[in-house]
Amino acid sequence: MGNADLRDLAAIDEVPFDDLSGSVVAVDAHNWLYRYLTTTVRWTNDSIYTTADGEEVANLVGVVQGLPKFFEHDITPVFVFDGSVVDLKDDEVAQRREDREKREERLEEAREAGDELAVARLDSQTQRLTDTILSTTREALELLDVPVIEAPAEGEAQATHMAREGAVDYVGTEDYDALLLGAPLTLRQLTSKGDPELMDFEATLDEHDITWEQLVDAAILMGTDFNEGISGYGPKTAVKAVREHGDIWTVFEAEDVYVDNADRIRDLFLEPAVTDDYEFDREIEPDLEAARAFVCEEWEVAESEVERGFERIEQSVVQTGLDRWT
Repeated sequence: MGNADLRDLAAIDEVPFDDLSGSVVAVDAHNWLYRYLTTTVRWTNDSIYTTADGEEVANLVGVVQGLPKFFEHDITPVFVFDGSVVDLKDDEVAQRREDREKREERLEEAREAGDELAVARLDSQTQRLTDTILSTTREALELLDVPVIEAPAEGEAQATHMAREGAVDYVGTEDYDALLLGAPLTLRQLTSKGDPELMDFEATLDEHDITWEQLVDAAILMGTDFNEGISGYGPKTAVKAVREHGDIWTVFEAEDVYVDNADRIRDLFLEPAVTDDYEFDREIEPDLEAARAFVCEEWEVAESEVERGFERIEQSVVQTGLDRWT
């Protein structure tokens, strides 16, 4: 998820949704989906999104309730899904699994104690993107004619590549690693109420008078998804060190510190695995009847929970079409 300390370095401003009208956003699908999944599970009775066979598809509620925000502001979302896990991220994945198992233990204790508030909170924190959740999300998006791109590795890296190539206008993610990957303009808080935040890559480099490589070097000193940071290196200290010494290798030598696999970590941000083998149509024509049937009949989601979302999608797509012809 990236080091939140990067926020102290990033050039971030709020941007009105009206300023984004007509744009295309490459959305980090796993990041977006997980946020809607946890919110749905925390605040919605599980009977609404659980099939007769006990399969939970809270993601479908999130998809239907989350997409209207894009359409209502004439934004075309392109959802980019993760491919294989990067080798150096194995430790992070293992740590997340261990943390989830601990939360699951606390969840069972809360259930036994009858603590409904704790159950709701912990249940949302133990969610994971299962094969069913990912496959049903893809199918729902396809029925709604929302473009889906499959990344070879990190979805966020592929989204950034698309933005740097000019295929999309923005990257959409909560992860500050978009900055390290060189995403020109990143939209954050797309799943929150109110206007989103705009994180500007070039403005960040200019503000600190550093290069892209130096930004990545500073992040490695602070700590990333792929390595523990070095004690004593916060945002200001890390940037000062790379500015003074030039790059991370000289910092290691001058300050007698070291990070394992620093060269490989650097390359994961500067030269990530991406592909040019993708295409999408920005004109969206959803099959609402088929999508409703998929969500409510095939996967047994309560119609009352998603009907307003479908109505908003229909209204916004119709209005957008009218606006483009007037």
